[in-house]
Amino acid sequence: MTADAPEEFDLVGDLVARERRSERLALHAAELDRTYSYFDLCNTACKAGNVLRHVGVREGDRLVVDPTPLPEPLLTFFGAALLGAVTEFDADIDPESDARAVVVPAERESAFDLPGGSKLCVFGGAPDRPDTTHWEQEVWSENPAFPPTVHDPGDAVLRDAETGTTYSHADLLAAAGDAVGALALDSDSRVAVRAPLSDPRTVAAGVLAPLVAGGAVALPGRDASLDATAAVVVDGDSGGDAPEDRTLGLEAVTFPSVDPR
Repeated sequence: MTADAPEEFDLVGDLVARERRSERLALHAAELDRTYSYFDLCNTACKAGNVLRHVGVREGDRLVVDPTPLPEPLLTFFGAALLGAVTEFDADIDPESDARAVVVPAERESAFDLPGGSKLCVFGGAPDRPDTTHWEQEVWSENPAFPPTVHDPGDAVLRDAETGTTYSHADLLAAAGDAVGALALDSDSRVAVRAPLSDPRTVAAGVLAPLVAGGAVALPGRDASLDATAAVVVDGDSGGDAPEDRTLGLEAVTFPSVDPR
């Protein structure tokens, strides 16, 4: 293996493992003007996993997360992956969802009346109801240490809310590895996420791929002028609309054991 070759990973949680902690940039949320180093990303993902455990999420459980392109949904996903839980990014979450946890922006809190056994968490502001978890507050105060866990690469880690299809750690990491090659990513790369997080292909190519390469994820929000070297876009034919030199359309992202959409 050369010095520039990407590491090999078996589980999504390996991308936020303790040994990856460094001061290199891992995540940039342009809309919030907020950055995370690998040290920050790994620590906060562990904290998120601990908070999910405290609200009742266990291995194999499903949680539903609003796919707003901000750090909180992604950190929730990584925390869930560490636990062995299955994340579903969904913009149209059932207000009475039976998922073990539902994570949404604070302004959506009043829309939810979850059944017993389901826990509502909000980010981007304090909740109005005492039984709702304030995501940032709990994550900030949580311990960054996470106990060792053992999962199988074939276990589900992501669910497509539209189709109900589940994707394993191995599925996502294989697609991410292909995206690393297609976009020629390395540790200096910064990939703009210009496709919806609700699509598992976006998660694989836009979020996991740059981290596999040791580079950074860039969440543009409404900022189209983000300083990124590559982008994941909805339609590869219209990739020229993105300011990045290299683009990858979702139609080019495939999973080895899952039929395409």
